[in-house]
Amino acid sequence: MNPLLLTDGYKLDHRRQYPNGTTLVYSNWTPRKSRHENIGEVVFFGLQYFLKKYVIDDFNANFFGKPKEEVLAKYTRRVNNYLGENLVGIDHVGDLHDLGYIPMVFKALPEGSKVPLRVPMFTLYNTLPEFFWLTNYFETLLSAVIWLPCNSATIAGEYRKILDKYAAETSSQPGFVDWQGHDFSMRGMGGIEASITSSAGHLLYFMGTDTIPAIDFLEEFYNADSDTELIGGSVAATEHSVMCMGTTEGEFETFQRLVTEVYPKGIVSIVSDTWDLWKVLTDYLPKLKDTIVSREGKVVIRPDSGDPADIICGSPNGKNENEKKGVIELLWEVFGGSTNDKGFKELVPQIGAIYGDSITPERAIQICERLKTKGFASTNIVFGIGSFTYQYNTRDTFGFAMKATYGEVNGEGRAIFKDPITDDGTKKSAKGLMKITLENGIFTLHDNVSWEEEKTGELKEVFRDGKILIDQKLSEIRQRARK
Repeated sequence: MNPLLLTDGYKLDHRRQYPNGTTLVYSNWTPRKSRHENIGEVVFFGLQYFLKKYVIDDFNANFFGKPKEEVLAKYTRRVNNYLGENLVGIDHVGDLHDLGYIPMVFKALPEGSKVPLRVPMFTLYNTLPEFFWLTNYFETLLSAVIWLPCNSATIAGEYRKILDKYAAETSSQPGFVDWQGHDFSMRGMGGIEASITSSAGHLLYFMGTDTIPAIDFLEEFYNADSDTELIGGSVAATEHSVMCMGTTEGEFETFQRLVTEVYPKGIVSIVSDTWDLWKVLTDYLPKLKDTIVSREGKVVIRPDSGDPADIICGSPNGKNENEKKGVIELLWEVFGGSTNDKGFKELVPQIGAIYGDSITPERAIQICERLKTKGFASTNIVFGIGSFTYQYNTRDTFGFAMKATYGEVNGEGRAIFKDPITDDGTKKSAKGLMKITLENGIFTLHDNVSWEEEKTGELKEVFRDGKILIDQKLSEIRQRARK
């Protein structure tokens, strides 16, 4: 559809509401607060996708690339049927169509950067005076697209900190953390675009994902190449329908067939709680031990119900010895392993476990801490991170907002701001033109600066007048995000 209609209805007539003589509107995109007590910086990710997909591709295909008469007729019909008889007008839309590109500048920090709260990630303003109305017209579309990949990248970064910390303390395999957080969120997200952009944010910090289209996304919009680099990967895995079809009486035979015939080598993850997880761990696996330890690859046991920490680590209040020991200890009793130089037990490389239901950063900490207390390395378990983590967030999780802070009317600049007397300070905006400097490794905002100062600093032009000026690669963004 015409991307000019990808907006809130109230945006349609703001053009006439600005003061007569307005020629420029300058705005910014900023995370203003955090609903996570321990997060004070937000990872910037997603603008390059927005610019390529919407500002260039969609406008070229569905606006500039359509006959002007068709565009104007459809726009008029929609606006008139929506607002009733009104004076929004159509000439400004026709003028934009005649121009043939979006006359805007976007200046941004590098994607993958960790940006402190209340510091803008990017700014935008119009380059032709008659199109001053475009700047904040983009607010709705920008907001709908960009907050989610920023959120998910930030939360993935928190998981990475947790898992890196415990691997450093307990494991001989710190590199395994690349695969220790696995994205299982696609089916639970708010639509396909949400699942893809969220998983792309996850992949800044981890390699594991079951969201296949996120790989295509990163190739198309972030210059990745799965032929020459690892973007994301996964392993063969079963689901409950597979296990149920084998019947409860034939469950052992299903396990045996999977590890000997279907997957005689390589990694295979087997969902193991279809009926009796403890029977799998104490009956089936001991019978298959010789087969499993002689395989070239790893068999991964996947429990999928119950309290994650208790299932993995065991519960002192368990009804029986199996529940008290938990998955990792029971696997150790069957397969054994080695004690690393840090004094923690690591299972033999042919067996492992993954838990992917209702994992949160807090639960990840709890599980790693309880494994540590029991003398096990944190890398004995993989976490499936799903929509319970990535979908239970909103634009307000980090208080994202796009606000105008500067304009020009009849050739004179106006530093503008908002500071509601009824607010707690969250909605108080910066003022005027902006410059961001890097001080001791931290991005710092200087507002109400001159145009000369605005042209310096860490905000760089990434887009101007229909063209991408800085085209970042996934590899660069990953490196920056993981610093």
